[in-house]
Amino acid sequence: MKLTNKTPNSPLVKKPFKFTWNTFLLVLLIVEITIFGATNSKFLNPKLIFTGVNDYLSICIISLFVTMVMITGGIDIQAYSFIGLTSIIIGVLWQDFGFHIWAAAGVAVLVCALCGALTGFLIGFCGVQAMVVTLGGSFLFSGLALLISTLSSTESYQGISGFPDYFRFITKTKLFDLIPLQIIIYILLVIIAYTILHKTKYGRKIFLVGINASAAEYSGINSRWVKMSTYILSSIAASITGIIMTSYLGTAKSDLGGSSLTMNIITAVVLGGTLSTGGSGSIMGTVLASLIIGLLRFGMPLCFKVNTQYLDIPIGVLLLVVILGRSAASNPKVSGAVRKLLKKEK
Repeated sequence: MKLTNKTPNSPLVKKPFKFTWNTFLLVLLIVEITIFGATNSKFLNPKLIFTGVNDYLSICIISLFVTMVMITGGIDIQAYSFIGLTSIIIGVLWQDFGFHIWAAAGVAVLVCALCGALTGFLIGFCGVQAMVVTLGGSFLFSGLALLISTLSSTESYQGISGFPDYFRFITKTKLFDLIPLQIIIYILLVIIAYTILHKTKYGRKIFLVGINASAAEYSGINSRWVKMSTYILSSIAASITGIIMTSYLGTAKSDLGGSSLTMNIITAVVLGGTLSTGGSGSIMGTVLASLIIGLLRFGMPLCFKVNTQYLDIPIGVLLLVVILGRSAASNPKVSGAVRKLLKKEK
């Protein structure tokens, strides 16, 4: 008789399936696609989905790096303002100051990074509440974008247009005549964000700072710098979004983006499993959540004829349900009551 050594690490031992939050999001995404697809077959047309991707690509990109901000225990509600700031800097420097278009884009990213550094410095080194700083920053940087627009010979309400083809190339090119190049850019940013947060020492520092900043300091981590750096990354991501949107629309405006993006970005991060108190979260969770929100905004008008003015309502409801559900799940009394009910059923 042969004895089989079935150790816990042996491939012969089947590991029990663990239903994670990301699994729930994946199921929710599949259900969403199924419902919209069954209601209107046009929803399943890849070309149609990719055509509408620019309506929610900004949410997907920015939420990746706002995830890092929120894991440290902070919040960033100013990110949308960097889209307009980037756009108008590119337009003014290119049209009125004779900069090469990509040099203008580089300056725009640098300016936004400095603005993010200022925000991060006030939060990380001065101890000012993140909500207060980023709320003020949203007004400050939106105002700065409006101020820069006055340097242009073109009226601000008209926008600066006429960009060269090699700038618009990034949003007009399609891989296999189907997949827009900006989707490839987004996938690259997902890989970068995932590697930074989950595969580097810096990423582990972000989690440790979110769990307990004081303990992180005692272990030799400069928690103030870590917090500041996450706001820099968030502002750079928003600036890249501004470049993509300016290229796609072919117009540079100071109000590009809009404050309505804020709720969608925060909802994507929270729905993705990032705790509002910090210390927990994942890039893949945010990716799935942002896709759920993006497809919801795309599918509701197409399949159920919902006016775009009312799309914030289901997003707001979704945010409230997630926050209340996670709060209830973390409550010992609620979780205890659920276990008792499950035992009675068995």
